Amino acid sequence: MEKNPLNLDYLFEVSWEVCNLVGGIYTVLSTKAKTLQQINKDRNVFIGPDLWKEKESPYFIEVPSLFKDWKKIAAKEGLQVRTGRWDIPGRPIVILIDYNNMYPCRNELFTDMWNWFGVDSLPAYGDYDESCIFAYASALVIESFYKYIRGENLKVIAHFDEWITGMGLLYIRHKLPAVATVFTTHATSIGRSIAGNNKPLYDYLPGYNGDQMARELNMVSKHSLEKHAAHQAHCFTTVSDITARECAQLLERCPDIVTPNGFEENFVPKGALYEEKRNIARERLLKLAGSLVGYEPDECSFLIATSGRYEYKNKGIDLFIEAVRRLKETYTGEKEIIAFVMVPAWSGNAREDLALRMNAVENFKTALPDPFITHALYNYNEDRVMSQIHNGGFSNRPEDKVKIIFIPSYLKGDDGILNLSYYDVLIGLDATAFPSYYEPWGYTPLESIAFGVPTVTTDLSGFGLWSCPSGACPVNEKGVAVLHRTDSNYDEVASQLVETIRDLSGKTVTEIENIRKLAMKTSKQALWKYFISYYEQAYNWALKSVNKTDN
Repeated sequence: MEKNPLNLDYLFEVSWEVCNLVGGIYTVLSTKAKTLQQINKDRNVFIGPDLWKEKESPYFIEVPSLFKDWKKIAAKEGLQVRTGRWDIPGRPIVILIDYNNMYPCRNELFTDMWNWFGVDSLPAYGDYDESCIFAYASALVIESFYKYIRGENLKVIAHFDEWITGMGLLYIRHKLPAVATVFTTHATSIGRSIAGNNKPLYDYLPGYNGDQMARELNMVSKHSLEKHAAHQAHCFTTVSDITARECAQLLERCPDIVTPNGFEENFVPKGALYEEKRNIARERLLKLAGSLVGYEPDECSFLIATSGRYEYKNKGIDLFIEAVRRLKETYTGEKEIIAFVMVPAWSGNAREDLALRMNAVENFKTALPDPFITHALYNYNEDRVMSQIHNGGFSNRPEDKVKIIFIPSYLKGDDGILNLSYYDVLIGLDATAFPSYYEPWGYTPLESIAFGVPTVTTDLSGFGLWSCPSGACPVNEKGVAVLHRTDSNYDEVASQLVETIRDLSGKTVTEIENIRKLAMKTSKQALWKYFISYYEQAYNWALKSVNKTDN
């Protein structure tokens, strides 16, 4: 790989998910970092929130000596920062910011943003204030460091992810016009809201006005901030062609570059370690099913799961459960099928009765009460997954050929039941399904095939469109089944998913091995060493835009 093809002096990237595992953006940044380090070593500075008060972040290695002289200046300016390394491949430099002392600046900041750019913060609620204060503090850190290094003589880029950081970008645009800015929206706030409120996004997209819909859905401030950040950035990017169309309509700016999300091979174990981890995962998942239901599952049971953020409709969680319900009614195959919904919810501690069984050597012959769930739910009666499971007539009896289990906890290795990280669970599955309705990219299916687990997605996901650009395709071509989904064909997609699961569960060992190899082969086309070129284009675009402005 060419060394530093950008010839950048500094690249700052600001995100709420730096050293803070929340969702897909964490995966974007943490996997991209290694490749960025290879081409621009230690000139990449990730900036994130310092949220770690009671215990230290498991992803952050503090290095107090890093930028020691600048930190003295920053402290005098009222900036509370810690410097260190992100504990991921590449070990990039990180600055974490404690922004709590910035809240007194809120009214002045929002007034400035209205006067400078027209950002309407008056109707704001929820997480808007905290997001903007963090973004503002991040911009102040960049400004302070820029002046310290005499950045006016250097090539400097400030990259901001999601509306959450938009106010930081706008501050930099106003205060440091020579800094090239990049804004990436991983999903438009108003598009996600339209889809999440059960409004048809795709059939009516050409008729939607983003400002009007923001007023209707009480999203005025977030949408206003995101829209102005998109328009003011020297380079505006998004993660897929489907989201680019959404941006053009709802934000009224076409992205300059589409920057699809890549992955890194080093997250996937090789050889004997792969088989060892796969066996451990299968043993734990089968032990879980046996402990809940009170029987001994067959070792050859077909294990399938869906996972991701708890966006019930957008992520296709509802459709996945419906497909499993239909399968339960019609399945006559030999293998038992155990479906897992691994979606973090408003959950409490692990069930004590289940944890005791998981830690016991013996097997049990009686079912636990409510043999569908692994953790306590604070809103059990209102939880949509549990309601759909109960209303779907599931029993989870030993003799049932199709069972379903809800794991509503983050899988970080300390959930109290499986006690494995998500990747260490994923590797043990036979298939995954993510029949998404709104999915700008879709890391979960990409992660799945990287681990050699065949997956099902839809052509409403960016990843689905990338993997099968010609449209719907079967799983035996690339290890990825892409189902055609629209605003109005829920029933058809559910039936197609049933048939895909039925087909996969009936494959021979040799057929499955071939599909697993195809899945891994497809995932290698999405490695960062290939996809980083899109970011190189974006950064060059931003630098050229700054030069045009200067001239």
